[in-house]
Amino acid sequence: MQSHFHPRAFSSGLRIVGSIFFFTSSAAFALNLGFLRNTPISYMRQLDLQAMNDAARVALDTKQDGESLSWNNNGTRNPVQINGTVTPHDTVKRSDQICRKVTLVATAKGQTQSWTPTACRKGKGQWELQRQ
Repeated sequence: MQSHFHPRAFSSGLRIVGSIFFFTSSAAFALNLGFLRNTPISYMRQLDLQAMNDAARVALDTKQDGESLSWNNNGTRNPVQINGTVTPHDTVKRSDQICRKVTLVATAKGQTQSWTPTACRKGKGQWELQRQ
């Protein structure tokens, strides 16, 4: 079952997407990562990343393993329509820490990209991306 997420619904952050999207747009090309040209990441602006980030936080907090949350960049003022899904899976609980893999998917201009980082949190703390 997919539920939909609108980026304006949540405003608090999760530091998961910023780490994943370190190499965006012009920064990626300056570092000879031109293969990212015309991929969804190359069209994403800060507010688009925040929309995906917010969706990731909501999905990690509320979705069961394998259950997806749809997101889009409506309201970010980016003329390029970007949408996708966030799907947590492979949850592992150890004492007061929970770790979950999360598959992030973004689609723009007919191209699709996906990333599968692992995020963990202790107690009721914030989800944090784990180094791989």
